Amino acid sequence: MVSNKRTINAAELDLMERQVAIKRVSKTVKGGRIARYTAIMVVGDGNGRIGYGLGKAAEVPDAIRKGIDDAKKNMIQVSLVGNTIPHDVLGEFGAGRVLLKPAAEGTGVIAGGPVRVMMECAGIKNIRTKCLRSNNPANVIKATFEGLRALRTIEEVAQTRGKTPEDLK
Repeated sequence: MVSNKRTINAAELDLMERQVAIKRVSKTVKGGRIARYTAIMVVGDGNGRIGYGLGKAAEVPDAIRKGIDDAKKNMIQVSLVGNTIPHDVLGEFGAGRVLLKPAAEGTGVIAGGPVRVMMECAGIKNIRTKCLRSNNPANVIKATFEGLRALRTIEEVAQTRGKTPEDLK
């Protein structure tokens, strides 16, 4: 896993909040079943900052609110080149894998449900993606997040190595 020191203070941003999935789950106890709801939420500013969160509660609105709060706590800055990503990356989490590839201007967002929501919140306009193995929304979101976290521009790599971007070309 790539360490990332680029966490964001969400209080000062104008964020869009998108819902990925809401599930009804139940727990069986001695007296019967207890129904609860889980909500997976994504927040982003449309300019490279993104976060996701999971909220659980007895009512749907409470689960959504908790998911948004959790997403705001887990925000990162994504490295972008124009309105696409700098290089191919494979994000992995659990059994979920998501392949992210940069695309030329005019391609649009070629992605399935959960990945599309993340790309729109991050402000990525041209990208090709493919979910591999698992299609569980929770694992797909987490794998996409890990892939976006691993992205680095050539300037960032050059700075880390103490060189100039021209030395790496």
